[in-house]
Amino acid sequence: MSSVDHNQPLGTPTWVDLAVTDLERAREFYGRVFGWEFDGGDCLLRGLPVAGLRQADKNGHGWDVHLATEDIDASAAAVLAAGGALLVEPHDVEGRGRAAFAVDAAGARFGLWQGRGFPGCRLVNEPDTLVRNDLLTPAAAKARDFYCAVFGFTLDGNDDLPGADFTFLRRPDGHEVGGVFAAPDTTVSAWATTFEVADADATVAKAAAAGGVTRPAEPTPYGRMATITDPFGAGFTAIARG
Repeated sequence: MSSVDHNQPLGTPTWVDLAVTDLERAREFYGRVFGWEFDGGDCLLRGLPVAGLRQADKNGHGWDVHLATEDIDASAAAVLAAGGALLVEPHDVEGRGRAAFAVDAAGARFGLWQGRGFPGCRLVNEPDTLVRNDLLTPAAAKARDFYCAVFGFTLDGNDDLPGADFTFLRRPDGHEVGGVFAAPDTTVSAWATTFEVADADATVAKAAAAGGVTRPAEPTPYGRMATITDPFGAGFTAIARG
């Protein structure tokens, strides 16, 4: 379990949210799957924000990951210098901080977040909270260069997944913040969101009963994992770590 009460270091995944066309339907689904309660756009666990749901005119791009920065204007400039683009310029979010949306050099969408009283997810790395984000892309080399340039990440291989082209992304302090999967058969680069759960098989059953599309949980080197798609077509991964 990790409790967060301060802004995270540069490049750390610090918030995830989802744009949906029907907030009540989304709350019903995620409440049944994770036991979340809701306060406006915040999904709460034990009264603390762990994710967000946003009203949208049309379904968005799946779960959006927001990477921490202490200077969003400098990070936005670094995005452009590294070959990315800005979808939404840095702007104030009243009472919380400053936000922006960008696209990396491989075409994957992500957010930037500069907290001002709101650091993002207040609980992580425990059941029913965010545990991991990984980028799946057909342009892995370009993506790795981009994130190293913008956030000062270093790269590290992974011997646990033989045959997979996977690289850990590490902050300058050595802390692992995510990874990049080379996925040559995909056509779209996208960040994937993984939530920890106590029981992957039980989570699959709850998601199916709530109207989601599921696949059976499978063992991995890191725990029992399942892929779930919500009623709006947004996919995410659930893992019960051993």
